[in-house]
Amino acid sequence: MAYLAEQFGHEITLSDRYETDHAKALALLVVEQQVSFKAAQTIKARFLTLIDGLNHSQILALDHDLVQGVGLSNRKVEYIKNIYAHFNEKPRDYGSKTAEEIYRSLIDIKGVGRWTIEMFLIFVMGAPDIFSKGDLALINSIKKNYAMDPLSDQDLDRLIERWRPFNTAASLLLWCSIEQKNFYSPGK
Repeated sequence: MAYLAEQFGHEITLSDRYETDHAKALALLVVEQQVSFKAAQTIKARFLTLIDGLNHSQILALDHDLVQGVGLSNRKVEYIKNIYAHFNEKPRDYGSKTAEEIYRSLIDIKGVGRWTIEMFLIFVMGAPDIFSKGDLALINSIKKNYAMDPLSDQDLDRLIERWRPFNTAASLLLWCSIEQKNFYSPGK
């Protein structure tokens, strides 16, 4: 981790996905699920253009096919509408909630799972100690940087515990490593 901090510490930031509208932030994370980075960027740009200037009620009222037309599957449109319905039914103040309270609130939204909530906690809420065990890029980065392939659950849990209470920073460094294909090896 010291090598990664030296290489990428000046590059990591949470601001690239920060969004004050929590419904929009979650919707954009749903767009990112299980698609390539390039495809996600294109679909997100189209979606943002479509909803520009609309409030939550207006977004909920958008024709399903119109939303799907930006490149989203039928299921993802349903999930996005579920998110906006969640925030439309009553105001949500996640700024005063713990990560666990936020998780319990959001997990009830159909289409929002653990990974989406973890990304929300990291990039939107700025939670300092989040590690997503379900993020393949993080797992692959650990395998390469720590020469642990296969990576056992026990080894992963030990690393997560070692990085506590800075798992978010460790995640950001691991993502930089995999994105830039710059990995630690003995002798570096």
